[in-house]
Amino acid sequence: MASVEIKPGVYWIGVNDRTTDLFEGIWPITREGVSYNSYLIDDRKKVIIDLSKAIKTDIFFDHIAEIIDISEIDYVIINHMEPDHTGVLRTLKRMAPKLTILGTTKTKQMLEGFYGIKENVQEVSNGETLSTGTRELKFIYTPFVHWPETMVTYDTKDRILFPCDAFGGYGALRGAIFDDDCKDLDFYIKESLRYFVNIVAKFTHPVLQAIEKLSDISIDIIAPSHGLIWRKQPQLIVDLYRKWSEYARGDNEFGVTLIYGSMYGNTEMMMNTVVQGLSSENIPIEIFDASRTHPSYILPSLWTYSGVVIGAPTYEGGLFPPIAHVLEMAVSKRVMNKKAAMFGSYGWSGGALRGIKSIVEAAKWNMLDTLEFIGGPTDEDLKRGKEFGVNFARSLKAQESL
Repeated sequence: MASVEIKPGVYWIGVNDRTTDLFEGIWPITREGVSYNSYLIDDRKKVIIDLSKAIKTDIFFDHIAEIIDISEIDYVIINHMEPDHTGVLRTLKRMAPKLTILGTTKTKQMLEGFYGIKENVQEVSNGETLSTGTRELKFIYTPFVHWPETMVTYDTKDRILFPCDAFGGYGALRGAIFDDDCKDLDFYIKESLRYFVNIVAKFTHPVLQAIEKLSDISIDIIAPSHGLIWRKQPQLIVDLYRKWSEYARGDNEFGVTLIYGSMYGNTEMMMNTVVQGLSSENIPIEIFDASRTHPSYILPSLWTYSGVVIGAPTYEGGLFPPIAHVLEMAVSKRVMNKKAAMFGSYGWSGGALRGIKSIVEAAKWNMLDTLEFIGGPTDEDLKRGKEFGVNFARSLKAQESL
């Protein structure tokens, strides 16, 4: 993709990444990819807002060179220090040695720690502005969205918000960079939720504080550092981030995330019967095999739905490890206050339930029901399994109506 003009004198100069398998070394993006969006303001002062990961640097610098001579850059604004937004910085400084780097006080400290950069670094205060000639850029602190040094940059002329990681999402750009040109908006919304839960969910309170801080600003375009640029419906992505953040307070959607694992098919056999019971009560369900699904794809459902059903066999006197991994990740991301139930097979003794309780206790999950059985489920066990599903769905409905 070539550079794209967003408004006269304001350009997208980002790059797509379809070769990285794990975002942050954790979250799979092999199928989806990701974009590293960077922006150039071509005014009397030449300004770049956020940069790129140190990948495809030739394309990144080619995008700049399409518009200006790289040596002419006056300022680089660092909204967020994470290396997927700053990875090309040392190379850029060699090409434009007189540029000044702008960021928060903590950004200045991190620049030295990450890159050994101490020269030509200027701290900006909350609410401070920079004139580029015909436009004014305003800096607004948004700490812990999602690192402590983060801020956003606001172009007061064209009312463009550059929020870096805030309001971003996974998904390489498929030719179109704007929401109104995108032919598969649902994909980007789904990947924004996955990105939110994987990356930002632990910091929902700061996210809500940032949204409140920005509520008095008139915003026509939101230009994040990952995913689509929102120019037709900028409020949509803000409202989604607000809604997803508020799920942390317990105001979740009615539905069930069913996570299961099975060594020899016994717990899976019961899972199919439990699902029959749940489905008979017309409750939304998402089903995940923990042994074959990365937690990245399970966390959005856990974050969204109020109910969790866990199908877990006992393994060596404890919890089946793939289930333990998903639950530990959920708790680390502060998936709180779920209504839960557990079923599973065991051999000579139980232990899975004890393992589940020890993990989710800190997240205040309420275990409403359990169903364990020895070896393969009998016809009577399967009958109980269907009733187990029905009863859990009804208990969720009862609590929803309160």
